[in-house]
Formats: sequence, C-alpha cells, structure tokens
Amino acid sequence: MKAEPVDVLKVLDFKSSPEGVKKTQGFCTIRRGSKPDVAYRVDKQAQLSTPTKQLFPGGVFPQDFSILMTIKPKAGVQSFLLSVYNEQGIQQLGVEVGRAPVFLYEDQHGKPAPEDYPLFRAINLADGKWHRVAISIEKKTVTMIVDCKKKITKPLTRSDHAIINTDGITVFGTRILDEEVFEASKAVLQKNPAEYSPFQL
Repeated sequence: MKAEPVDVLKVLDFKSSPEGVKKTQGFCTIRRGSKPDVAYRVDKQAQLSTPTKQLFPGGVFPQDFSILMTIKPKAGVQSFLLSVYNEQGIQQLGVEVGRAPVFLYEDQHGKPAPEDYPLFRAINLADGKWHRVAISIEKKTVTMIVDCKKKITKPLTRSDHAIINTDGITVFGTRILDEEVFEASKAVLQKNPAEYSPFQL
C-alpha cells in the first residue's frame, strides 16, 4: 500500500506568508512551460510549528521514511531544518544542515545516544548554493543523497521496534531555544523509502 507524502510547507501554510517567512526565487528561475520555482526565506522572527498529528493524522510516525528537500542554507551556518518533539519537550528527530549535516534520532528507549547520531562530515550544505537532498531511513541505516550525485550511508543504532511519539510538536527552521534560523525551499516527508527514487527529486 502506497503511503501519501507529507508536504511540511503546505501543512505549515507557507503560502500565506506567516510572520518571518518571505517568498523568494527558488532553485529553478526559468522553467519551460511553467512558472519559476518559489522558495521561502525564514528569518529569526518566524515561529513555525504544528502538532505532529497534523502531519500524521493516524497518530503513527512511520518506522522507515524519507525526507526530501530543496534547500539553500546560509553560507557557513549550522542550523536545524526540522525538529520533532514529544509531549515532554524531548527532541526525538532532527535534521541539522550545514558544513557537516547531522541526523538526530532518539527513540522511546533513548537510542541512539547523542554521540552516535549519524554525522555526515564529507558533505557541506552550507556553501550558499541550492542543493537537492534526500535522507532515507530504513531499518538501522540512514542514507543521504545530495544533488543526485553524492551518496553516503551511516548506521542508525536505534531499537528494533523504534517509536517516534506523535503527541508533541514539529518545529520548522529552528530548534526550541536555538538562535540560528533556516532558509529553505522544499520539505517533504515520504513515509516509505521504497516508494520513491531519490534521483527523481
């Protein structure tokens, strides 16, 4: 059964330009037969969050999933694109982009430990350029594909039946108590990595 992707920017209603969000030129400024891409610049005033159940109305966060994004982080800055918190305010999942992207994941048993979060040292997303990025989580691995060229897989030492709680909130563009904010264009959560080809972003 094919799972529907979750368009995070749509759920957060970016089109209505909430405070701290401005429309700007996207990845492709000229497209034959259609309008140019639209991107959204997110500044420090932005307060972008939603109950996680708005993203997953069934109340179940998928075990295996993918995150697809087209992004242009600020040059030299390390910042969070997406953070998922439980009811107690504990960050369970996070995507930190920058000079060495980090995939933060903490299941119901506290696994993996912070020192074991997958760190992608060989990838620099904070070079002031647009990048197409796919992050695919399957069983106990996480794979990052950048610009359909660079592909790196790291171990994800989570529990066998890892659970991400959907009773909390999902925050876009920063973390609770963080100063750095994010500049972005596209963010889609795909529930089953087998359902898409990462090279068709």
